[in-house]
Amino acid sequence: MKAEKISIVIPVYNEEETLEKLLERLRPVMDSLDRDIEAVLVDDGSTDRSLEILKQHAGQNIKVVELTRNYGQHAAVFAGFENCEGDIIITMDADLQNPPEEIPRLIQVMEEGEYEVVGTLRKGRKDSIFRKIPSRIVNAATRRITGVHLSDWGCMLRAYTRPVVDYMLKSQEHSTFIPALATSFAKNVTEIEVSHEERFAGQSKYSLLKLITLHFDLITAFSDFPLQFMFYMGLLLAFFGAGFGIVLVVARVYFGADWAAQGVFTLFAVLFFFVGAQFLAFGVMGEYVGRIYREVKKRPPYTIRKVY
Repeated sequence: MKAEKISIVIPVYNEEETLEKLLERLRPVMDSLDRDIEAVLVDDGSTDRSLEILKQHAGQNIKVVELTRNYGQHAAVFAGFENCEGDIIITMDADLQNPPEEIPRLIQVMEEGEYEVVGTLRKGRKDSIFRKIPSRIVNAATRRITGVHLSDWGCMLRAYTRPVVDYMLKSQEHSTFIPALATSFAKNVTEIEVSHEERFAGQSKYSLLKLITLHFDLITAFSDFPLQFMFYMGLLLAFFGAGFGIVLVVARVYFGADWAAQGVFTLFAVLFFFVGAQFLAFGVMGEYVGRIYREVKKRPPYTIRKVY
């Protein structure tokens, strides 16, 4: 079924060197689709000239959403979802690693197959090995958590139907991972290969810490695995502690009190092991409690200053 309107949502954060080239490549793609189409570019609290450049291009089929500060990529995408009107919504990055020329293929696949979500697999990925290896680990974890067997969960170039986007907006989750959240509301999901390019200019805004936070959001938002892991680890440690205690008693009977410096070293080893395990458990539980606290406060995950 052919969609009447298409929306392209692009989060922007300090991309002044890329924006002109992005819009230069995006406009011909939008014109070629010969439909009612809009691009919604969300300025996520940029500190360079990004907002100024975006405002110069606002109008006609380009909408600019200005957030009050930097909330992060996924919050910016949600702000774009809130302000778009398309029956099919495309998300993509502003750094031109996702070629805009691939957009018509996503729309074609979605309409011909009547899919609700179309993911993408980056062919010939241009990122460094330090980003590829963690990405493979996260992809494997996401497949296991969601039960949806997509190969590449990290590519922002994706297509969603309006009902799926509306369901995501209603969920009102502060810490979430959009590709995984979308599949929880979709029955028909597929994935296609798309080309991947070198970053046009600047550097990635995702530091190692942000990537770790994003991946932890994925695990805690869609799985109780860390809590279950702590339970089984505690059970294992209890059995280990009991077994080790028996070994110590037997060794003391056989070898006497002098066999391990009166047991002082053994005591320290056991103590450090259990204290470390306890702090790990407290840390994981603290993360869950902290996220629950943020959710129950019901503060908005982003605030919009103005729409141009």
